[in-house]
Amino acid sequence: MTPQENRTARRRAPAMSPEQRREMIVRTAIPLIAEYGSAVTTAKIARAAGIGEGTIFRVFADKEELIQSCVAEALSPDHAIRELDAIDMAQPLADRLAEAAEALQAHLARMGAVMGSLGHRGGKHPGTVRGAGREESMSRLRAALADLLEPDRATLRRPPEQIAALFFGLLFTQPRTDDEPDLTPSELVEVFLHGALAGEGR
Repeated sequence: MTPQENRTARRRAPAMSPEQRREMIVRTAIPLIAEYGSAVTTAKIARAAGIGEGTIFRVFADKEELIQSCVAEALSPDHAIRELDAIDMAQPLADRLAEAAEALQAHLARMGAVMGSLGHRGGKHPGTVRGAGREESMSRLRAALADLLEPDRATLRRPPEQIAALFFGLLFTQPRTDDEPDLTPSELVEVFLHGALAGEGR
């Protein structure tokens, strides 16, 4: 597309509301913050978003507010909950849990990347963020996971809420070793549902 065609396409595109523009900038900025920490420049974020740098400061007071918003988004469980809610309930339990594990691991990885980058690159930590605290976030995620287990309540040894909490514990505390790769979501679910014994020893 030529520069002239780009300009024409931009003129024809519907204008974003300030809130939509904030969301777009935050989505663009999160992976850059994960890579560069607070050293990332607003110019770099603007280039990645395909906007002028001044556009950022029309919806954010300063770079610090932008970083705060990115941290709040990274810590928010909303995206992971939407992914859990979208899982096909007609699938077998093992498949539902494997998809849930992928969504939850991606959520944890994003949180770790953003907070780790801000905490270990010499930048100023953004401090307390608005929105749900850690306990509330985990409670909402466990509730969404329990909903995935609900169709199998009659076959579960414990209530779905307790099974969800146990699955979280396994998911977020996988042992890390130098000579063994992490379990895949399907492998993790297999161990969770059937235990450590193989074959007839189950």
